[in-house]
Amino acid sequence: ETEDERLVYEAALNWINYDLEKRHCQIPELLRTVRLALLPAIFLMENVSTEELINSQPKSKELVDEAIRCKLKILQNDGVVNSPCARPRKTSHALFLLGGQTFMCDKLYLVDQKAKEIIPKADIPSPRKEFSACAIGCKVYITGGRGSENGVSKDVWVYDTVHEEWSKAAPMLIARFGHGSAELKHCLY
Repeated sequence: ETEDERLVYEAALNWINYDLEKRHCQIPELLRTVRLALLPAIFLMENVSTEELINSQPKSKELVDEAIRCKLKILQNDGVVNSPCARPRKTSHALFLLGGQTFMCDKLYLVDQKAKEIIPKADIPSPRKEFSACAIGCKVYITGGRGSENGVSKDVWVYDTVHEEWSKAAPMLIARFGHGSAELKHCLY
């Protein structure tokens, strides 16, 4: 297993280039095995989308264009991306801990069940208490709560567990604290 999809992409290209004349026609089929939307955005745009081998075949170009659309959707937090080019290779169940009613929560923790320990995973960009959290796919959504100045928040923060980074989503219409949230059919309620 690999967590860096660049290795998969480069291995595929190396395999094709080894016998380009015979393997050129297999580029689209091979590209379908690469999770292109999980490549770093800069690598996808500067390396993959400009690769002559890929651009020489319409089917390959379509796959890369789809991956770019998926990547933009991921980066903009624009809903759930179900495309095969964005599906993580390594699927696992993870338990994340966060929260607090009395004290400010400033970290997201991962429970490592094998090592039987709790690992600090990421700082929460805007510490808060009395918020709600819900996971949808590989993302953890934190909504509302009370910030450090005890003001009630409309903020929605999203932690991408695949890329291990936070982003801010569109705010809620009404500031809330002490509320709950749930996922139904890939929608946050």
